[in-house]
Amino acid sequence: MRYLKQLNKLLLIGGVSTVPGLTKAQQVTEEKPRNVLMILVDDLKPNLGCYGDNVAVSPNIDRLAGQGVRFDMAYCNQAVSVASRYNLLTGARSTTSGLYNFGRQLRDVYPDAVTLPQFFIKAGYHTEAIGKVFHVGHGNTDDKASWSIPHHSDKLIEYLLPESTDRQLTREEALFENTRLFFPDTQIGRLPRGAAWEALDVVDEAYADGRVARKAIDRLRELKKEPDQPFFMAVGFVRPHLPFSAPKKYWDMYDPDKLPMPEYEKDAENAPKMATKRGGEIDQFKPIPPGQYVYADSLTRKLIHGYYASMSYMDAQVGRLLDELERLDMLDNTIIVLWGDHGWHLGDHGYWTKHTNYEQANRIPLIVVAPGVTTPGTSTGQPAETVDIYPTLTELAGLGKPVTPQPIDGLSMVPILKDPEKRIRDHAYHAYPHGKYIGRAIRTERYRLVEWKNREDSKDVLYELYDYKNDPLETKNIADKESKVVKSMQKILATHPEAKRW
Repeated sequence: MRYLKQLNKLLLIGGVSTVPGLTKAQQVTEEKPRNVLMILVDDLKPNLGCYGDNVAVSPNIDRLAGQGVRFDMAYCNQAVSVASRYNLLTGARSTTSGLYNFGRQLRDVYPDAVTLPQFFIKAGYHTEAIGKVFHVGHGNTDDKASWSIPHHSDKLIEYLLPESTDRQLTREEALFENTRLFFPDTQIGRLPRGAAWEALDVVDEAYADGRVARKAIDRLRELKKEPDQPFFMAVGFVRPHLPFSAPKKYWDMYDPDKLPMPEYEKDAENAPKMATKRGGEIDQFKPIPPGQYVYADSLTRKLIHGYYASMSYMDAQVGRLLDELERLDMLDNTIIVLWGDHGWHLGDHGYWTKHTNYEQANRIPLIVVAPGVTTPGTSTGQPAETVDIYPTLTELAGLGKPVTPQPIDGLSMVPILKDPEKRIRDHAYHAYPHGKYIGRAIRTERYRLVEWKNREDSKDVLYELYDYKNDPLETKNIADKESKVVKSMQKILATHPEAKRW
């Protein structure tokens, strides 16, 4: 095949790799290379039918889970969109790269980085991105070197009703469109807040996710015409990110009175101040009462309704992609990964959105379908991290272990995909910076330990410990009562490098 000749020529000249990021051992011997479809979803927590949510209407993601392996203990490496997507696309944790926040570009830190799609380019693949893949906004831009053709973008903050924006540019629109970023905060604050939701009787493609699905379908049809050219396609859906702008039919799928409401709306007892959250992103939308963190039941229920409706809207777009892959007879030769960039607080602890080290902000859905490798309808309790996806995909595609200018912190989960009962790691690692503190966390099957360190005072160290067997809602920090558990978790944390400055 043309692809194999090209790749083997690139990999082996005098027995030495000439392609950054690929090694001699990565010579491909498959007769037919596998395509990769990576589906990225913004703010998606595991509130899905396949994860046991009896309220969620998610038939298409449930169908995908039925075709491969569902990871029940998957975690992001940082509950911030820009950082999490850098984790995914570089294979490096935030505490390794120092890429924690908005406004810092990947190439400023790793000028020669080989991103996940770049790795595939160097192996002869065609790569492209549709929708939200890298985080674009808040001062961050796309990485052009990662794609064979220009990234196809669409709106992230979108409204159809003039009254949703007071007929002006809203705060979140300005941030996501990289407009007025350098104004003082007081200037940004003078822009109006956009509505937190819309529920209009419109077709799916009236909003961005429907258009992204349409574009991806069109591209799949074009790529089908070149069967000898493998592809890596990243498709990013933005809902259920705020605002909850979704066609009315998806709102109508739910009875508001039957939606799950928060069970615990307080800070965890004995939690250090830097671990807690107040306001933030949610305050940028109306009619949210700024400065208030436990809302009236009617508003809480409306926001939860909007989240579920937006999730179901996105799920329908995933279904369109799966239907098209089946129609094109491409399922047997396409690796599919569905990944949520981080979780989302739905009023638990009185918190909303992400930006914490707690379970609801960090646990994510992760589903992998690899024909000939995964067993349909299986699941695993193996702790997995976002950074594991990079080496997992390169191995599944027959490209072996990635060797790149930037560190690769993840482990290939291929052994788990072959045998979901196998274990190659006993914990997941994540972190979140808050002011002058960095909270590094270890999540085992039963516990989470968070170590908060002060960058200005090395002696200022605080701990949180939560027992998910006895306290799944994280109501009490028991670090001062369980010294033996803390010490055992500290030993695990000590196997990880100290965090780069934040």
